[in-house]
Amino acid sequence: MTDQLTEAERNTQLTPLFESGWAVIEGRDAIGKTFEFADFTTAFQWMTGVAIWAEKWNHHPEWSNVYRTVDVVLTTHDAGGLTALDIRLANKMDSLA
Repeated sequence: MTDQLTEAERNTQLTPLFESGWAVIEGRDAIGKTFEFADFTTAFQWMTGVAIWAEKWNHHPEWSNVYRTVDVVLTTHDAGGLTALDIRLANKMDSLA
């Protein structure tokens, strides 16, 4: 199991994500972001790319897709909050978008 982020890790690792559009989910130890794409096909292609990494890392997002918009929430359920896995997947999602 992965440990929750320490306060120091949160300060250093979350700041760049907040600058790229991620935000804390109110009432949860989680982060979220809305991704918008040109069309449904592009959104679905992105989700497929993310799914390959999520499966490889055994860390899966909470997400929903409506047409060209994908809403994502990341948290590590087993750890009860944010971990390095969430940071890693958020960065991968940004790089693939």
